[in-house]
Parts: sequence; C-alpha cells; structure tokens
Amino acid sequence: MDTHKGVLVVGEITEGKLAPITIELLGAGRKLANELGEELSILLMGSKAGGLGQEGIAYGADHVYVAEDTLLDQYNSEAYTQVAAELCRKALPSIMLLGYTDVGCDLAPRLNGRLGGGLAMDCLALSVDPATKLLVSTRPVFGGNAQATIVSKVARPQMATVRLKTMPPAERNDSRQGKVIPVEGKIDPSALKVKVVERIKEETEGVKLEDAEVVVSGGRGIGSAQNWGMIKELALALGGAVGATRPACDEGWASVSLQIGQSGKVVSPKLYIAVALSGAMSHISGHLGSKYIVAINKDKDANIFSVAHFGIVGDYKEIVPALTAKLKELKSK
Repeated sequence: MDTHKGVLVVGEITEGKLAPITIELLGAGRKLANELGEELSILLMGSKAGGLGQEGIAYGADHVYVAEDTLLDQYNSEAYTQVAAELCRKALPSIMLLGYTDVGCDLAPRLNGRLGGGLAMDCLALSVDPATKLLVSTRPVFGGNAQATIVSKVARPQMATVRLKTMPPAERNDSRQGKVIPVEGKIDPSALKVKVVERIKEETEGVKLEDAEVVVSGGRGIGSAQNWGMIKELALALGGAVGATRPACDEGWASVSLQIGQSGKVVSPKLYIAVALSGAMSHISGHLGSKYIVAINKDKDANIFSVAHFGIVGDYKEIVPALTAKLKELKSK
C-alpha cells in the first residue's frame, strides 16, 4: 500500500527572503495539492529559516519544515542532500518540487539517486491526471523543438524541477493557518567532503538577468565590443537586463554570466528582444518560455524568426538606436 501523500516544495532563500522561484513553486504546489485533496509542505534550510515559517504559510503551505543550521546558510550539496533526503524518508511526500536553478539542478538528481523517485527536469507545466492521480510533467526536448509529457508510474516521490517564470506565483494571504515544524538532527561538519571557502558576488548593472521582465540579447552579428554598447542602452531604456549568446561571450563582449541557452541561463521574461543573432537552437532553448519574442536581423531567413512573435528585418545599427531614442522620448514626456 502506497503511504506517500502530499506535495513537498524544497524552497530557496535569497538575501533573507523567499526566492521568487520558491513563491512560484508554492503556487504550483498548492494547485497540485488541491487537485489531489492533500496537503502542501515546504522545506526551508538555513539559520534564519525559522523566521520565514509564517511567510511560507501565507503563500499556501500547510506545513513549513525548518532546518536551522549555519552550515545551511550557503548551498552545500552534501548538507542539503542529507537534510532533504532524511525529511523525505519521514514525511513521505507523493510529489516533490524544486526550482530549475543552480541549486535545484544540483540537488534534484542527488535526491533522486537516494530516494529512487522519478525525476523530470526543466518543467514548463505540471498537472495531476484525474484518473490515476499521478503527476504529469511537461518539459522541452530536442533543444526546445518539441515538448515531452513525463509520468512516473511506480517510484515515489514523483520529482520535478520547474523553470522560473513559467507558473503563476502563489498569492499571499496572511490569514492562512499552518504549522511550522523544526527539522530534528544536526549536520556533522566532519562528514562534509566539500565546504565553501569564499563566495564572490558579481556586481550587476540594473536588473538581475533571471528576474528581469525585459531582456535585450545580442549575438555574434553585433560585430564588436564598441557596438555592444547599443544593446546596453536599449536594455536600460526598457528597464531590462542584457543577455548574450555564447559567441558574444566568447568574443569577450559580454560576461559569461549573461549567457543564455543550453550552456548558459534559462530566462522567461515578458519581452525578449533578440538582436543580430541567428537563432541557434542551443540559444533559443534558453528563452523559449518568453511571453513575447522580438527578433531584429538583416537576414530574413535567420532561424530566430521561426520562434519570434514579431520580426524586424534590417540593420540593427539603424534600428536599435532609433528604437532607443524613441523610448527615451516617450519616457521624458
């Protein structure tokens, strides 16, 4: 008899607050829990996790498990895996959700290996099959050219990592009632083979790429570091962030931290403007979840136009400055 029940979200804490992906996971988890008629829980790790317990409840959780330990303040693969795996063995969730983030992409496979559940990575949609009550996960395949539906029929927990900005965030309700539950047990520092000795925070200009609602991205066609300034100016005029293809990063025009695609970051802004980039599938897969994609390219046959909602065929050196100037004019009125 299957004793696994409920949905468990493995949350992330950023700068003392629930990370945006965590609030989105709570929204998705609440929907799944309601469909199953079961409870939603969240695991928070870090010495300040207890202070966020009521916030987790306000965003939809019935139970908030808090593992308060200074060793969990910064992500450590072994420590996080130990805590999350032990909790799962006790709580026995039917479904476990994590973010498709640096943390989630490392932690989910480790938990999957220890717990034996099925795992779907980089999901764009989640639902519960009304007949079988199994989790149905939808994720991109073949570089974003198609989508696959994945169902774990046997193993539990059914695990999925969710792409940022693909699901509505949970609505806050401070009147909700729930329970904050301390996670028992301490981590043995001597058992950790790896430790973080230093963390260097990269300074970013303007909006953080992963959180931006507007992203302006440039490719090899920009031609030079001097011309790259046009990309920055347009992004600034739109109040957005700058992104780049791998070739643009390889040329040194943009930091590797701005690279979007299979070997870079995955973004899902409301508006994605692709400037002078051909549209290799390895890049497109990193922004295919954008609500609107605008392509600017002088080659009318460029592959980027196949996924763009709006396209402008022409020289970006004429189009981008004119667009930037018009935006500045409208904002000054």
